[in-house]
Amino acid sequence: MLFAFLVILASLTGCKKPEPRLRAADIHAITRELAAAAAKATPAASEIRFQTQASDEFPERRDHLDITLRLTEPSRFKPDAKARLLQALAGVATRHGLTQDSPSESREGILYSYRHAGIPTHTIHIHFGSLAQSGGASSSLQTGAKLAIILDDLGNDRAAADTIFALRYPLTVSVLPNHTHSIDIAEEAHRRGYQVLLHLPMQSVGNEKPEAQELRPGMTATEVAAIVDQMLSAVPDVAGVNNHQGSQATADQPLMSELMPVLRDRGLFYIDSRTTAATLAFDAARESGVPAAFRNVPFLDDVAELGPVRKQLELALREAKEKTEAVAIGHPHTATLQALREILPQAESQGVHLVFASDLVH
Repeated sequence: MLFAFLVILASLTGCKKPEPRLRAADIHAITRELAAAAAKATPAASEIRFQTQASDEFPERRDHLDITLRLTEPSRFKPDAKARLLQALAGVATRHGLTQDSPSESREGILYSYRHAGIPTHTIHIHFGSLAQSGGASSSLQTGAKLAIILDDLGNDRAAADTIFALRYPLTVSVLPNHTHSIDIAEEAHRRGYQVLLHLPMQSVGNEKPEAQELRPGMTATEVAAIVDQMLSAVPDVAGVNNHQGSQATADQPLMSELMPVLRDRGLFYIDSRTTAATLAFDAARESGVPAAFRNVPFLDDVAELGPVRKQLELALREAKEKTEAVAIGHPHTATLQALREILPQAESQGVHLVFASDLVH
């Protein structure tokens, strides 16, 4: 009798099994739909980037969609533009059974999450910008010399990352995947307003100190996409990619031709670290429609001592003025961080504007 009563009670109360958790592949597909919907609903000057970080192995990870809404209309139309964007995103979410958490909103933007069956699947970050900001922070940046400084090899040393954060300049940090502090350094850098790159491991000619996983010549398009996606899941909040080592990989045309469409489809730009004069990476990026730039001044710290690094930084400032745009790369060595602390305050007085790497991609 008791069993029969429970069966009847369940049918009357509409009891049903909980919905299964979405697979990572399904979440990634929804992310691409969200990005496509956002692209249709926003002005052409807007920027849309996404990161497919959800993982079947790590349920706490979710995909990220980062939208910079740049208005070509007067600011009084911002509410309408915002409403169109939110409506477009909500349409995709509803179609896939996602629910939205309460948003956190400020003058700078909106941050909220989507869930499926109570489990977070997506983080949506909408920034409000203007056309004046799309190529730099002000009109003076569009006419003055620009220098982007990228600091590679973050991921292990949290103290070095904290030293970088204390500098409070627009520096770009490039984080190696699958290291002890890769995730928390990338998240903290993004939260503090620094730009984050994935420091993508690639095979070098000497193959000295290779990462456990890296891109190698001979890999198929499927293998390349799988490795890139795994590494993007290990370094959240990235805007672009530059190569770690890679003197052999970046000189391999087939491999670069497989890599660049993957970056293009994920809304990422590419910076060629130029670890070899034979690199084909920049040209491959441009041919595939990937916004790109390359290191065009000497590495800052081939000699990781304070005096030599100071000289390299001073050289980078001079060459930025001569070339109007320069990309420099260093590493979180003690000497490098000290030299940055000493030299960077001189940049503006020398007519050089410090910018993020994304400001120099074309």
